[in-house]
Amino acid sequence: QVQLVESGGGLVQAGGSLRLSCAASGRPFSRDVMGWFRQAPGKEREFVAAISWSGGSLYYRDSVKGRFTIARDNAKTTVYLQMNSLKPEDTAVYYCAAGLETGAYDYWGQGTQVTVSS
Repeated sequence: QVQLVESGGGLVQAGGSLRLSCAASGRPFSRDVMGWFRQAPGKEREFVAAISWSGGSLYYRDSVKGRFTIARDNAKTTVYLQMNSLKPEDTAVYYCAAGLETGAYDYWGQGTQVTVSS
C-alpha cells in the first residue's frame, strides 16, 4: 500500500508561481515512477509531468514545457512540481501518482487545488 499526500496548492495571480509537493510512504519510493496529473472542472484528467525513479528521465505535456519542473528527493520520499508563469488555464485539481513504470500508475493522492486568477 502506498500513501500519497499532496500540498502546496492555492490561489495565485497569472504569472505567479507555486510549488506542489507530494509526500509518499508505504513502499520503497525510489522504485517508483512519479507523475503529476490535473483535472479542471468539466474536463478529463490529463497528464502534466513525470519523473523516472532515478530522476534521469523527465516527461512533460507540451503546454507546460519551459514553465513547470518536476523533481524528486528520494531521501525525503517526496516529489515536487515547480510551476512558474502560471496561466488561468492551469487552474485544476492537481494529483500525484505513483507506479512501477511510466503510464502505469496504481496509487493516487487526494489532490490539491490550484487556482490561477487573471
